[in-house]
Amino acid sequence: MTVNGKLYTETIEDLRRKVKGGVYLVIDPHEGIETVLPKVKAALAGGVDVLQIWNHWHKGQDQKAFIDSITTLAHAVDVPVLINEEWHWLESTMIDGVHFDAIPADWDTNRNTITRPFLTGITCGNDETRIDWAIRFADYLSFCSMFPSASAGVCEIVRPEVVEETRRQTNLPIFVAGGITPASINTLLPLGINGVAVISAILKADDPARAAQDFKEALTRPR
Repeated sequence: MTVNGKLYTETIEDLRRKVKGGVYLVIDPHEGIETVLPKVKAALAGGVDVLQIWNHWHKGQDQKAFIDSITTLAHAVDVPVLINEEWHWLESTMIDGVHFDAIPADWDTNRNTITRPFLTGITCGNDETRIDWAIRFADYLSFCSMFPSASAGVCEIVRPEVVEETRRQTNLPIFVAGGITPASINTLLPLGINGVAVISAILKADDPARAAQDFKEALTRPR
């Protein structure tokens, strides 16, 4: 099928195979593509598995050009890209899915207007309603925040037992976010997680490739 005149060939099965876990990088576009793109390129070289573009745009920013640049870069290495909340971009860009911060009120209407496969994810806290929605409709879910973190913003601190119980309920990929370091991943793996979502720990690192690799190695290190 075509998206804005371009052929989009991924099936939903193709997309789901790409989001099994690993390092999930959230990109802040506010700094502009010239600043962000080299960091993302380095992070991808370090082993990032999934990208999400946060909808934190600056006034007058060419949002479509930013999305197109990131998706072109990521798709060249077979990494999927999602957009935070703004799922109208599924109609005019090659983005692979949408990540919600809350249950979308217009879910039933909008999902039926999108004519191509797309991934769906949602951030959950301790709220059982949001977790139940994720299990029913999402392709993966994330928990924020596991630890206090400036990047986590207003996320509540998630109780470990909530993550454990969710793992018992579903086989969906589970990511965790908020104040996570490579050293702290070992304390989270027993909860049944599949990956970690990070922002500043990679994008503000002196060496984004090395930072991404450190997270990747911590997730896959034999226990």
